[in-house]
Amino acid sequence: MSPRPALAPTVPRLRSGRGAGAGPAGEAQDAREPMGTLGGAGLAAAAGRARTLGMEGECPAPPARSSGLPAGGAGAESPGGDAPLPGSSGSSALLQAEVLDLDEDEDDLEVFSKDASLMDMNSFSPMMPTSPLSMINQVKFEDEPDVKDLFITVDEPESHVTTIETFVTYRIITKTSRGEFDSSEFEVRRRYQDFLWLKEKLEEAHPTLIIPPLPEKFIVKGMVERFNDDFIETRRKALHKFLNRIADHPTLTFNEDFKVFLTAQAWELSSHKKQGPGLLSRVGQTVRAVAFSMRGVKSRPEEFMEMNNFIELFSQKINLIDKISQRIYKEEREYFDEMKEYGPIHILWSASEEDLADTLKGVAGCIDRCCKATEKRMSGLSEALLPVVHEYVLYSEMLMGVMKRRDQIQAELDSKVEALTSKKADTDLLTEEIGKLEDKVECANNALKADWERWKQNMENDLKSAFTDMAEESIRYYEQCLATWESFLTSQTGHHLEEASEDQF
Repeated sequence: MSPRPALAPTVPRLRSGRGAGAGPAGEAQDAREPMGTLGGAGLAAAAGRARTLGMEGECPAPPARSSGLPAGGAGAESPGGDAPLPGSSGSSALLQAEVLDLDEDEDDLEVFSKDASLMDMNSFSPMMPTSPLSMINQVKFEDEPDVKDLFITVDEPESHVTTIETFVTYRIITKTSRGEFDSSEFEVRRRYQDFLWLKEKLEEAHPTLIIPPLPEKFIVKGMVERFNDDFIETRRKALHKFLNRIADHPTLTFNEDFKVFLTAQAWELSSHKKQGPGLLSRVGQTVRAVAFSMRGVKSRPEEFMEMNNFIELFSQKINLIDKISQRIYKEEREYFDEMKEYGPIHILWSASEEDLADTLKGVAGCIDRCCKATEKRMSGLSEALLPVVHEYVLYSEMLMGVMKRRDQIQAELDSKVEALTSKKADTDLLTEEIGKLEDKVECANNALKADWERWKQNMENDLKSAFTDMAEESIRYYEQCLATWESFLTSQTGHHLEEASEDQF
């Protein structure tokens, strides 16, 4: 065997971004860079901390959020030959031999000579990392959260009255650092129908992903009037949350229709809506979907049976909690309205009862303070608990829709397999369609399983936070009311003692 030329030891350098350079199995390919005189501890740290990037179960993978990896490694060798740079370990020659002995398969490495590495970078440049730690910090790791790069605000509702209809539009401000956007900031106005269009497009593009729910279009009779200020503000908050949940979703955030919704002017959005399948095509798709849903699924996988059972039970419980929470809030408001009238009555009474004047005024003051505490507690219920619980009521309906769409995809596959078994059509054509449908079913199942775990984690965190906040607010409320009345009793006890002592003298 001919002698192998002296080579610089190498360390894996990961390409940034989701799924960059992914092979068939979704694994990122490693690029290699010169290590120079990097110590053994630094090499172990780099090899131990690096992770392959990418998201399992997504089909297809979304584009990378960010990129930018240093072109060269840290600590390249001196151009003077084999002598190490000042400050390097004296065991660098042994390290080189060990690394080269470990990496016997040269086909898996992208190896650079010393001269080539020196042409690519200046090892003494202040712009390059100067230590193993600084080099490793340039690499994006799997366990580090993504930096938020899309910020959306929904505000300034505005009513519009025309001869045909009356509607409300909302201002949407988007700030982003993503390269696929033409600008870093956008401002558009959208009405509820535009939000509804976006939700439908997301469901069409991602049938088995869990799309965040929109607030209801119609209001229950007896609640609040349409275009009432309270109703508009409640809807604005719900629309704000809807868009930000999409922005935080690892797949939906890169949807092209979502980008158009955030950036296009009104006439551009209207033109974009007209694109796509026509009315007859959509009607045909709806008819086929209904037919497959009526046909049902012969054998739903066990994990999706468990998922469906969880959704049914969750829907029952969250709907019950929502109804009870709404009833508690209604009773709390009625109690608050009565308390507002209760205090002034004691003030009026004190004017006609000279001996009881101080006591009655004290009671009125306590009622007034408790009334303010009740109002604050009601505000906490209406802003922290009720919207969260009701959002997950809507989520339960969305989840049932997701399961139906998954079953429709599987039912279509089952019908093709049955037709092939009975040889009712061209077998070659059916075989090809079955192969495509099998891939579609697998992709849909993987997407749903990955999104399901993410949704469950968010749900648990949201509900736990809402109930904890409610408990803490209730404790503060009752402690404040208790302290108010205890203070009143103490003052009255002292007053009675003073009167008793005066009577003795």
